[in-house]
Amino acid sequence: MARILCIDYGGKRTGIAVTDPLQIIASALTTIPSKDLITFLKQYIQTEEVELILIGEPLGLDDKPTHATPLVKKAIQQLKREFPAIPLITVDERYTSKMASRAMIDMGMKKKDRQNKGNIDQIAATIMLQEYLGNR
Repeated sequence: MARILCIDYGGKRTGIAVTDPLQIIASALTTIPSKDLITFLKQYIQTEEVELILIGEPLGLDDKPTHATPLVKKAIQQLKREFPAIPLITVDERYTSKMASRAMIDMGMKKKDRQNKGNIDQIAATIMLQEYLGNR
């Protein structure tokens, strides 16, 4: 089987998580500068088979777009253009950053590591991916 990849896209950084080839476990992969996303994915997809891309959709509590929504919409269009053969699904990303921060505390991560926003992005992507796996 191929992997499922999940993206927590941001203006500066993008957290990426992937499943194992059997699509059972979601794991944090990396955090990269958002401007490098397409280049990173092209390299990753050359070495790993990806069956589906998930991307977090930023919506407010009222289900209306947030300030980050236009950035993500632009990234979605670019992903569809660059990887037309790979389906792309948006997933709700509300509260994932807060959940990621809580998870880091629960794991006993040092304060310095918890302040690294790249760690939050990776864990948020992992949470979205794990929720997707649990709901399918």
